[in-house]
Amino acid sequence: MIYRVVTVAGAIVLVAMLFLLLWLFCRYFLARHGVVNNLSDRSMVLATWTFTGISLGLVFAVVGAFVLGPWAFYRTLRAHDLPLSDAAAVGWGLAIVVAALGITLLAFAALLFAVGAI
Repeated sequence: MIYRVVTVAGAIVLVAMLFLLLWLFCRYFLARHGVVNNLSDRSMVLATWTFTGISLGLVFAVVGAFVLGPWAFYRTLRAHDLPLSDAAAVGWGLAIVVAALGITLLAFAALLFAVGAI
């Protein structure tokens, strides 16, 4: 029974960690491209929509997260009026999604190892 509680708590922490990573990466991206006005709010909006795209993509198929996540990043980024090409915006979105999901995957593997599932 304790393993179920640890697994559920770990899953909640992993989801929160994924969103935090997305927010940090989006904040870094916006700061790197010269956004200083409302940086926290703008990075929260960008991270929220990217997280939504990843979540919907994971529901349909794992590969969908790598399609819908960068697409949501790109569509939200267009509203921020940054002087960035479409290809660069999609590329940055894909890099942010891959990095956040990769780090979360490593943490998930560590959680499974900690509870003895691996």
